[in-house]
Amino acid sequence: MARIQVIDGKNLLVEEMSVEIVERKGKGHPDSLCDGAAEELSVALCEFYRKEVGHILHHNVDKAVLVGGSSKVNFGGGQVIEPIQIDIVGRATLSWDSKDFNPNELFQDTIVQWICKQVRYLEREHLQVQFRVRPGSVDLREIFGDEDKPPLANDTSFAVGFAPLSELEKLVLETERFLNSNEGKKLFPQLGEDIKVMGVRDGDKIRLTIAAAFVASLTPDRETYESVKKQVAKFVRDELAPRFTNRKVEVFVNTADTPQSAYLTVTGTSAESGDDGQVGRGNRASGLITPYRPMTLEAVAGKNPVSHVGKVYSIMTQLIAQRIAEAIPEVKQVYCYMVSQIGKPITDPQVVSVEIWGVPAAKVQDEVKAVVDEVLGNWKQIRDGFVKRQWQIY
Repeated sequence: MARIQVIDGKNLLVEEMSVEIVERKGKGHPDSLCDGAAEELSVALCEFYRKEVGHILHHNVDKAVLVGGSSKVNFGGGQVIEPIQIDIVGRATLSWDSKDFNPNELFQDTIVQWICKQVRYLEREHLQVQFRVRPGSVDLREIFGDEDKPPLANDTSFAVGFAPLSELEKLVLETERFLNSNEGKKLFPQLGEDIKVMGVRDGDKIRLTIAAAFVASLTPDRETYESVKKQVAKFVRDELAPRFTNRKVEVFVNTADTPQSAYLTVTGTSAESGDDGQVGRGNRASGLITPYRPMTLEAVAGKNPVSHVGKVYSIMTQLIAQRIAEAIPEVKQVYCYMVSQIGKPITDPQVVSVEIWGVPAAKVQDEVKAVVDEVLGNWKQIRDGFVKRQWQIY
């Protein structure tokens, strides 16, 4: 039985801190593409195993690197000279009952199609995808089991979740989401999918710095480029920001531009020429990068959804924090920490520590423990949520 600790918050609320920093990388960012490609390979493996064997087999394909390509681009168009290369590295069950399979043959096309869907002007010829997947170690395969009983943790690791989002966190999250939405693309079709938003709150002043790749074929000249930049900044400042905060907000777009250069791309992602990527360097399970919150360095994407606590606990802790904040209106802020022990059931963590602000911990211990027990008991739904892409982890 897990030890559940409920304690009073010790430090300032994030909203009360003098400075706050929040970042989000959009779906076309090289790091996000790596996270997504690794996770899509894990989902493909899960679906394949269930179809062929009846249950998920051991795998962890959570290492991926993107080597940026090369392109020539100007206002009005350009071309990709050298393709983007993505290598996904990991372990998987490649044989059973005298059967074996090659992931490259089965899933390479699936991953290429998925990546092209994320970046609308990225073509198949712009990509080279390779899997370097080998069988896992005997000891980890032995403790792996996708059955009706709680699986055994295949790592000693921790995760942390928090709720609710601060004003700045909501603003950064929703700014990127809008600019990469269908509605956003209708307003600003020149924007590609590689959009990064960095938010800084200094006292009661918020500054958003947006790095947005422009699609050169939709941006005929410098005048159009500068006009769209101004329109994006004005829309975010005057239309989006007031939905999430009453604080003064300044918005800057593509501040690295010079009279001789602009953030232009052929495809809509900097991966075509200017940037590389890696799993684990993108958004955390909260959808954000939040240095003023407790965080783990665990990469969620690509790990197996059955027993890898670096993945499963990342969602469990987020759900626990969110449900506590929703169920107890007096709660102003909640953090949930959870740590496993390899070889022990994932439903029996070493400790679950919940830190609460706004209401005495002693007053809500029973409610908090009930939420923790409920989420731990829902391990099957959380596992299946990964396979169904229910959890937006990149």
